[in-house]
Order: sequence, then C-alpha cells, then structure tokens
Amino acid sequence: MGRAMARFDFPLLVTVILLFPMLYFAIASLTFYLRRFEDPVVTWMLRGLLNVYFLAVAACCALGATVFAAAGRPMAAVGFAILGACAVTARPWFLRRVDDQLRARDAGDRGATRRLRRLQLEAILYNAAQAAAVIASIPVILPPFTG
Repeated sequence: MGRAMARFDFPLLVTVILLFPMLYFAIASLTFYLRRFEDPVVTWMLRGLLNVYFLAVAACCALGATVFAAAGRPMAAVGFAILGACAVTARPWFLRRVDDQLRARDAGDRGATRRLRRLQLEAILYNAAQAAAVIASIPVILPPFTG
C-alpha cells in the first residue's frame, strides 16, 4: 500500500501545483476589468502577469512531465509536455502583441486600448482552455485510489 500511495502522491501533487498559476491568473486577470488601460501602470502589471503566468505554467508542466514519466505514465507526461510547449509558444506571442499595442497607445492610437482588452480576453480564454484540459484529464491520468 505504501508503494502505491507514493506513486499516486507525486502525480496528483504536480497536477494540483499546475492548477495554482492557472487559477491565480483566472482571478487576477479579471481584476484588470476594473481599471482602464490608459494607465501605464495597469498595462505594465498586466504584461507582468502574462509573463509570469506563462513562465509558471511552463515550469509546472516541465515538472509534471518529469514526474509522470518517472511514475511510468508516459501519456500523461506527453500531455504535460504539450501544455508546457503551448505555454512556451504562447508567451512571446502574447507579449509581442501587448507590446505592440502599448506602443500604439503611447503613440496616440485610440483603438489600442480596445485591442489590449481583446488580448486580455484571449489570454483569459487560453487559460480557461488549459485549465479545463487539466481538470478534465484528472480522472484519466490519475488512477483511482484503492487503499
């Protein structure tokens, strides 16, 4: 029983750890709807949140892929690796577009703040899709506890 429990604990732990940055981003990103994007501090914080979110998800996915591979769960390891690769790819994509809109806003483009809101919504939807995938996979990737 101890060996089966140890094999179960680490994959569950990394799955829960992966959900923390996703849930934090879901909550924190919504607070930006309370502020206007004309304020440079607000957009600086949004950019920072996006940057850290993608780095945290990528790191957690790398840890998850390693733990699942060590636990003999190669399909789950591949799933975590794919999520991590998506985060690594999405990070520069989002940050580049945010930076473009910040430059446009600072140059006087009135539509830039609207495009920043759209990027914020796209990031929220991206996060929701990733979190839903992780949550939906929990019953599949984690064997039932039979203590």
